[in-house]
Amino acid sequence: METLKFKTNVNCGGCIATVTPHLNQVKGIVKWSVDTTNPMKVLTVETSGLDANVIVETLKNAGYKADLMDSE
Repeated sequence: METLKFKTNVNCGGCIATVTPHLNQVKGIVKWSVDTTNPMKVLTVETSGLDANVIVETLKNAGYKADLMDSE
């Protein structure tokens, strides 16, 4: 299991509602959440071997940006 974190522009409940069907259809995502209280609007994704670019492209297709953050 791998945890990826992305800085996004998903900043409210409406935005989360928009991206939910997009992220839920991606095979390989076990669980995801967006911390809208964090200034960087961090999307945390637990995945089983999914490439980070797939998530970036999925958010792009939903009309949002995602930039992979460095691992801590």
